[in-house]
Amino acid sequence: MSDYKYINLREKPELNKTAANWFHEKWGVPTEAYLECIDAYIGGATEYGWYLCLDGEKIIGGLGVIDNDFHDRKDLTPNVCAVYTEEDYRCRGISGNLLNMVVDDMKSKGISPIYLVTDHVGFYERYGWEFFCMAQGDGEPEPTRLYIHR
Repeated sequence: MSDYKYINLREKPELNKTAANWFHEKWGVPTEAYLECIDAYIGGATEYGWYLCLDGEKIIGGLGVIDNDFHDRKDLTPNVCAVYTEEDYRCRGISGNLLNMVVDDMKSKGISPIYLVTDHVGFYERYGWEFFCMAQGDGEPEPTRLYIHR
């Protein structure tokens, strides 16, 4: 099917700046903010990881784990964030594989449950996520859906 490679950034720490810039291009959050979180993970300051799917050397999908993904439910932590798959690679299970990877990795470290915010309905449920509550995103006019994986 494919030769996609799934990694966490501890496996390829030299991709830290490339990954931070890739996430910035997708979500508009400053590159420095991603780099700070990624480097904290690579350096062992946190177990909240960063995960990529590569097609050769090209990043085609990724996500991370942070304390809070810009919403008012600071008590619901950690949060999967920045879930993205390049358009040309969608519908190939890449985000699902990344989601399963992060859930397994966090559980192996005793970190459960984990949360995420999204406007999508029906996607995350396929991978064992359950709707938990509504949360107010920072600076957002409408509340958004918050999911849990136990």
